[in-house]
Amino acid sequence: MDRSQQPLPTDGAGGVQPPGSAARRGRLTRSGLRGREAELEALQELIASVARTGSGGLALIQGEPGIGKTTLLAEAVSGARAAGFSVGVGKADELHHIVPLSSLAASVLHGDQPLLSGDAFADLARNHDQRIWLVERLAEAIEARARSMPVLIGLDDVQWADPLSRFALKQLPTRLRTSPVLWLLTARREPAGPAEEVVAAATGNLPTVTVPLGPLSGAAIDQLVGDTLGAAADEQVRDLLEGAGGNPFLAVEMLAGLRTAEVSDELVPPGLVVGVRGRLRSLDPDTLRFLQMGAVLGRSFGFHDAAALCGRPAATLIPALEEAVRAGLLDDDGDHLVFRHDLLRQAVYVDIPPSARKALHREAARRLVSTGHQPIDAVPHILRGALPGDEECVALLQRVADDVLSVMPGLAADLMTRALDLVPPALPLRFTVGERTILSLTRAGRNREALSTGDRLLADRPPLEAFSRLQAALGGALWNMDLAGDLRRRTETALAMGGAAPEIGARLAALHALALSRAHDLVAAREAGESALRAATEVGDREAHILALSGLGEIAQNAGENAGALERFAALSAIDSAFLPEEIVAHLHMDDFASGERLLSQAAEQAGGMRQAMMLWAQGQYDLGLGRLDDADAGFMTMERLEDEVQTPVQQVNGRVIRSRIALLRGDREAAREHLVAARERLAAKPNPGNTAAVRFLEAVHAEADGDIGRAVDRIRQVQREGRFMRWRLLRDWVDSAIRIALRGGEHELAEDLAAQAEAHAERNAAVPTATGIAAQALGLVKNDLAMLEHSAELLKAGPRPLVRAAAHADLGQALLAAGRKRQAAAALTQARDTFAESGAHAEAARVRRALEGAGAGSRRAVTKQRPVQGWEALTASEKKVARLVAEGHTNRSAADLLVVSPHTVNTHLTSVFQKLSINSRVQLANVVMALPDS
Repeated sequence: MDRSQQPLPTDGAGGVQPPGSAARRGRLTRSGLRGREAELEALQELIASVARTGSGGLALIQGEPGIGKTTLLAEAVSGARAAGFSVGVGKADELHHIVPLSSLAASVLHGDQPLLSGDAFADLARNHDQRIWLVERLAEAIEARARSMPVLIGLDDVQWADPLSRFALKQLPTRLRTSPVLWLLTARREPAGPAEEVVAAATGNLPTVTVPLGPLSGAAIDQLVGDTLGAAADEQVRDLLEGAGGNPFLAVEMLAGLRTAEVSDELVPPGLVVGVRGRLRSLDPDTLRFLQMGAVLGRSFGFHDAAALCGRPAATLIPALEEAVRAGLLDDDGDHLVFRHDLLRQAVYVDIPPSARKALHREAARRLVSTGHQPIDAVPHILRGALPGDEECVALLQRVADDVLSVMPGLAADLMTRALDLVPPALPLRFTVGERTILSLTRAGRNREALSTGDRLLADRPPLEAFSRLQAALGGALWNMDLAGDLRRRTETALAMGGAAPEIGARLAALHALALSRAHDLVAAREAGESALRAATEVGDREAHILALSGLGEIAQNAGENAGALERFAALSAIDSAFLPEEIVAHLHMDDFASGERLLSQAAEQAGGMRQAMMLWAQGQYDLGLGRLDDADAGFMTMERLEDEVQTPVQQVNGRVIRSRIALLRGDREAAREHLVAARERLAAKPNPGNTAAVRFLEAVHAEADGDIGRAVDRIRQVQREGRFMRWRLLRDWVDSAIRIALRGGEHELAEDLAAQAEAHAERNAAVPTATGIAAQALGLVKNDLAMLEHSAELLKAGPRPLVRAAAHADLGQALLAAGRKRQAAAALTQARDTFAESGAHAEAARVRRALEGAGAGSRRAVTKQRPVQGWEALTASEKKVARLVAEGHTNRSAADLLVVSPHTVNTHLTSVFQKLSINSRVQLANVVMALPDS
């Protein structure tokens, strides 16, 4: 057959062809789109907007298979390339959606100027196990390219994207919204599917366009007929094309049949079966068999792999390959064979009997592994072809789960759950696989699923050794779910039953001590922790060692023994740097902010191995302690966003409590109330005693601000019912506020109890100025002791916390004023006012200023003005620094390096800058900064 007579190379919507295919099979008589002019115009407008404004955009092309999504994407990409865009386009594949970041790989590795080299991309995927870190590095590479030219990143068939690519697509468009980066995606219509998730994440942050593709009009179909046959459609052709339902791919396939049919007086020759399946039945049986093997392997497959599944030498199947290519069913790029459209692959695939499909998928997995492919390449076939009792498949799934656990724990959990399903209940292997399934589910944050899986396995009455392993594996899920009581009971039972391996016994003992850290008897908890640490050291089990140190650190912090907590967390951090945030916070509790700063800088240099949300928690605590309210607020906001992204909420309640207090200090009552509502919502999801105490205290502060002292006192008493006030380390620096509430409510006994707790805390931390100073302040407030308040102010001079000092000076000033010592009162109050104002605590500064006016000294300094809400002067000091650096051409990463903060924090600042300046791009920001008088 002459090559000029081959079927048409299009997925529909007219005649835009995949690169290289038209040269092999002939062309339409007219190139271009048919019936998609309006949709193409919408995409062209978005392309022009991104290039013109320098800001980002996202478009999603949606429709059924064969409706023309790929063709429209190709046409839009061609226009963008001609407009000077750097272009990268990839395609997700149904049978290759497991490998992390494989779907986005083509988008960043291919094109005229790849965004990343193959080696750089491999380094990202191989050496770093943090999803957030990896996405940030991708963002930096794209951002760097976008500084010199607009960038287009396209991904076809997003519904089949691998989990990590989907995660990245939900983050990157918003992260890069201020750069000229356009995202063009295609997907089948699928309510709440991956594509819709990507669009939802971008909506409101950057321009988004959804382009739905419906059936082609009759006029467009007529144009396709003219393009293909060189003549207008007559009534018989129109009747024939009714079966295509306006789907251009199906219409083109039917017309291709007409072009390739032998000459006959009849328009539809006898024996010509119109449609894809009819064309397949006309193939040689060897060719059809070869295509079926290829369809099992996926849309893209290797010739030798398909030949192996056929059970034939590759050389004998060359005629089959040639016929498949001639028929326009396959493309051959020299490395792989590719079905020209997935509808073709599906048409071949569904004609294979289901039982045969399973067997072929199983054989495909065996073939891929035996020929040196990565185990993860075989997983899609195992998921479709493995049968219960197939231990080889179970082992392979476990191996791949281990490989992807650090970067995609959700996928690892899914693979282990499937592996567990393949193990019959009677086999001892079930408990081994079950243990690893529980650990994977816990790592993925699916704690309830981990617990139910463990309890099902325990109901099968495992041997003692397996019983203890399962209980130890459940420890993480129970702790994450705040079920400390259940954890204590389970570990006690397992330890009492015996039969555990030495390392498992050590882990159970450490988990038991950790559970006891939430109990009231911390002396017994410490003894249990010390015993567990000795056991872990004796058996040399790293996991037990980490658990024991973690438990002892928690016990020390809950007991208020800051030096002991620092010792434990420093040792823990030395074993595993992931615990560096805990060590940093422990240094801050010791008032050692210099060490905290050093460790934060160290963490910034090796962020790939850190728990980044927890590092932001530590950074936020550092900024808060130093009175940097704006930076602290930005840090806690960023922390919450990162925790949401990885669906692991740890500090969100406490973060919102602190942000609400910050808003109250600033005088923003509306924001403070919003944070209180958010804290209550998050408390409902994580109602442990510490979170409950923090929210009740915040409610007390709000009630006081609203003038409801009775309610405020009630909330302080509720904190006490959860545990003594100073048990909750978040509240220790705020005990003075609780005492003032108690005194205002006439609850002197409650105030005395709080002061006694502060004094006991100071005795345990005699070397910590904040602890001793607050204790003196508390006693001075309760006893109305001016000398004690003066002593407090003197002690706090040696401490690093300006807001704590300001509060003590404010109390001292009020007491001096009451004693008639106006000059000394004015000095103390002035110091308090200035410190509050410098930190941005405008509401507190105003309160102290009113007291100063009472002392006759209110006019000595101009009133500090609050920032406006819009314009350059609305920016915080940190936001102005970031804005100037970005305007100079810095990326988020280079700005972060100069400011010694996280790129995520820079992104948070930049978001606020753009909102306050009402701009959308870095180009606009540069123009704003250049217009400033001091630029």
